[in-house]
Amino acid sequence: MRAICNELIDDFIAEGQIDAAARYTKHIPVRAIAHMLGIPESDSDLFVNWIHMILELGIKDENTLLQAVHEMSAYFSAHIEERKNKPTEDLISYLMNARDKEGNPLEDSHVLGSLRLLLIAGIDTTWSAIGSSLWHLARTPADRERLIAEPGLIPTAVEELLRAYSPVTMAREVIKETTISGCPVKAGNMVLLSFPAANRDPKMFPDADKVVIDRRENRHAAFGLGIHRCVGSNLARMEMQVALEEWLKRIPDFTLDPAGTVTWSQGTVRGPRQLPFLLGKAM
Repeated sequence: MRAICNELIDDFIAEGQIDAAARYTKHIPVRAIAHMLGIPESDSDLFVNWIHMILELGIKDENTLLQAVHEMSAYFSAHIEERKNKPTEDLISYLMNARDKEGNPLEDSHVLGSLRLLLIAGIDTTWSAIGSSLWHLARTPADRERLIAEPGLIPTAVEELLRAYSPVTMAREVIKETTISGCPVKAGNMVLLSFPAANRDPKMFPDADKVVIDRRENRHAAFGLGIHRCVGSNLARMEMQVALEEWLKRIPDFTLDPAGTVTWSQGTVRGPRQLPFLLGKAM
């Protein structure tokens, strides 16, 4: 992860004006997931496009969503077939060698579904969380300067940034008729679970609308709750922590570019898609 971050920084550190989303935050989780799965990092643009089609365009256009799922399935099916003849030491081969509780190998469809989930869930969410964190630090010099002076505080700050700028909102299907807080819901209804709203609950968090980077008690719901809690939460935390550590080591001085415009994604995942920065003194 540190090598990935520093390679990206090397490409733009001499420039005084960059889009941090396009040049940094977008690439970190894409390259990390590609490395874990043993698929070419050079296919990153494919992965990013599929994510855009599924999580943004696909919300309003089912054909676009299905096209992306079909292309992704064909891509991973080819890798599964390739590893049947030539096993590798990556997550795809690990899943193909896994056994269920009866000792049977996983069906190809199970492996394929797991790979699609890892790619979809492992890229846009973390990309968004890293981008929101840098956006906050660009706008809040006091927090940025404190993290530079106290790098040991970064893991605690990551939890607070996850709470304050939770990137994911999920929906779940109701499986049986019930009543929630006096509101009847029927089987088949969809219920929106707004993790970002829950994380601003003043009954749970003092000064809920303030970003307190040294907040010690922080039982946020950014990764979901219960049996559906994010399987990649520890990976996301690590990627966020390393991305911020390496950026602040080498680029301690940066601000939002007033000549540019910050744009945010639309849909179930929220994060900066354009993040224009002016870079000051670099290391």
